[in-house]
Amino acid sequence: MNLERVDLNLLVYLDVLLRERNVTKSASILGITQPAMSNGLRRLRETFDDPLLVRTSEGMVPTERARELQPMIREVLAVIEQAVEPSTDFDAASSDRVFRIMTSDYGEATLLPRLLDRLHVEAPDVVLDILTPSDMSFLEVERGQVDLVINRFDSMPQSFHQVTLWCDSFSCLLSADNPIVEDFTLDSYLQGNHVWVSKTGMGAGLGLTPKDTKRLGWVDEALARIGCQRHISVFTRHYQSACQLAESKSLIVTIPSKAALQAQEGNAGIVLKAPPFEIPLFELKMAWSPLLQRNSAHKWLRRTIVEVAKAVEEEAAAGGAKS
Repeated sequence: MNLERVDLNLLVYLDVLLRERNVTKSASILGITQPAMSNGLRRLRETFDDPLLVRTSEGMVPTERARELQPMIREVLAVIEQAVEPSTDFDAASSDRVFRIMTSDYGEATLLPRLLDRLHVEAPDVVLDILTPSDMSFLEVERGQVDLVINRFDSMPQSFHQVTLWCDSFSCLLSADNPIVEDFTLDSYLQGNHVWVSKTGMGAGLGLTPKDTKRLGWVDEALARIGCQRHISVFTRHYQSACQLAESKSLIVTIPSKAALQAQEGNAGIVLKAPPFEIPLFELKMAWSPLLQRNSAHKWLRRTIVEVAKAVEEEAAAGGAKS
């Protein structure tokens, strides 16, 4: 391909087209007419010698070549955007920037308190706007409208940058008055009543039933692998609620160990137990759009969160060794 023939505006068109998969909507976002957008798509097809988007009964679908191009185009545009921005370092101490972070209830409970303590000292005027997974889609993150997503993900767009903040195991919380505390075995675990708590991925969550084993997540998948199933009495998406329910002498709560240790600390009414079966570790990840990869303020925030996560992990390891 002769680079002199490539119009950079066409790359912007392609980026939006592949994201929206709709000529009319893409034209509206870019502030151009639909004929101009259609002409741009025609020129893109000529440039790349590929249809790029094909009309089907389900709408416009990207070709294999288009799917290969999408992360590269996004990266190129991010580099260009960074090149034309003023080259200034981020001054956290004087900044009043608002950072929008999507995180699960688990991330909010375990990571954010320490992060806020750090910001209070280093960036007292920086504001965090905390969003839940049901507040948005990956599309808004791709556009850079959300700075970071911190969660456990079953899948993630290939174009995203990501880093693992920590790995966590699972622990069980029970009331000190629960009859099975002194005989906590797989049999007694299965005979008990359980609280299900989890929320992964993005978008609005759907209702669940105890029969949805494949959708229930790590704990129930681990039980299914050994041919077992627990009796779930309560479904909740909030770790704080789950930990309060653990005080009931008839319920068992199985949640990530960092959240469990935090809930059990200073609460003599709750006992922490290791699960009587193997549950694989999971990763808490931080992900962001390639559009923000080189932004100085964003780099500062990512670096700070990684450092805070390391401190949380060290504290949890020390707490687990004591218990």
